[in-house]
Amino acid sequence: MKKGLLALPLVAIGLILAACGGGQSSKDDSWEKVADKQELTVATSGTLFPTSYYNDENQLIGYDVDVAKAVAKKLDLKVKFKEYNVDGQVTAVSRGEADFAANDFGMSKARSKKFSLSSPIKYSFDSMIVRKSDDSGIHSLEDLKGKKAAGEPNTSYMKIAEKYGAKAVTYDNATNDQYLTDVANGRTDVILNDYYLQKMSLAALPEIPVKILEDVYFNANSTGFLFDKKNQALKKKIDGALVELKKEDTLKKIAEEYFGTNVSVKPKQTVTEQVAAD
Repeated sequence: MKKGLLALPLVAIGLILAACGGGQSSKDDSWEKVADKQELTVATSGTLFPTSYYNDENQLIGYDVDVAKAVAKKLDLKVKFKEYNVDGQVTAVSRGEADFAANDFGMSKARSKKFSLSSPIKYSFDSMIVRKSDDSGIHSLEDLKGKKAAGEPNTSYMKIAEKYGAKAVTYDNATNDQYLTDVANGRTDVILNDYYLQKMSLAALPEIPVKILEDVYFNANSTGFLFDKKNQALKKKIDGALVELKKEDTLKKIAEEYFGTNVSVKPKQTVTEQVAAD
């Protein structure tokens, strides 16, 4: 009996120690840090039309950029943008060099392990840009096999292309005219990306003989701001601001300015095919 009685305190001590150990997890002060410095630091590209790019007056603008500015204004904060390629933006958020990334981010299975997205600021689906003259020989996703797919490395679009057997031709923060010209001249064959981004890119560069492949749509999706998963206090604050901006039709106005349609609500097109990137 004495041995049994001695065992109980030891178990209790073990539980207490375990609880103390669990209590060592750091406090989520992500919003407090932003509030203290009174500034949001946002990672973006500056090269993705119409999400984040420079206008003729050399001003950084775009849908995600302007929504981030509206969020900062709603929260009485200043906003500072830092420019990186896609990998650099993700790394900046992970390292705490940026509070979030604003560059048409969706959520892949791999990315969801460490990051989270704000409430959606844009709904869309995916499509493919091909040559006007011959559709780049592509009529379905299966026809990507053996084709040269253009894009930044490690994006979900490039992973889908490679999954279907395409050869990746990667770029580092290239401009839209370079991407489209390379498809037109045969250096590459196809670009997988967001439908609305592709539609706007083509409208801005109508002289380049490329087009969106009709009726080959996939992956209905939504995008938002990318956060480190541990910064939930900051994400909650940003989400609250987005809810108010949506109610006020601010998101609608910004969306229509850049896309000619309200991408802050779900599209009318029915897109049923879903293709996992990983």
